[in-house]
Amino acid sequence: MAKDLTGRGRRSEQQIDTMRAADADRRQIADQLKSALDEGRLDLGEYDERLQRAYAARTYAELLPLVGDLPRPGMSAADVKARRIAEERRIPLALVVLWTVWAALAAVNLVVYGLVKITLFQGDDLYPWPAWMLVPGAALTAVTIGVQVIRHQQRPLGGRTR
Repeated sequence: MAKDLTGRGRRSEQQIDTMRAADADRRQIADQLKSALDEGRLDLGEYDERLQRAYAARTYAELLPLVGDLPRPGMSAADVKARRIAEERRIPLALVVLWTVWAALAAVNLVVYGLVKITLFQGDDLYPWPAWMLVPGAALTAVTIGVQVIRHQQRPLGGRTR
């Protein structure tokens, strides 16, 4: 379907929407509609209307909206809610990279500090320089919390994310 096509020809969404749908695509949409009917997501009248539109569709722009509001077959309401919550809690990739870099630097500092501490004589005091890693860690924590709060506030009514 459209998802498969985007990888092959690197076509834009607009180009894919205007592409003609195949009989196999129509059958796949019909199967999804049948699953939605069986799960009680569609009533018989709506199923019949969507099925007629699916077999009459010529392009993906006409075909894909027929199942756009339906979850994948077999997903319960709890599954849909759990995915939405997980998506809301997911940290953006840039923050994951920053946390990874910070953790690596903190680990290196602690290892070096430990090695230096072990090699010194017991009477020598050593300045605990790894404690300074708490400053960028606190800043990164504040940014992460701020991003999550902003993302939560930008969520539209109804609980759906972009």
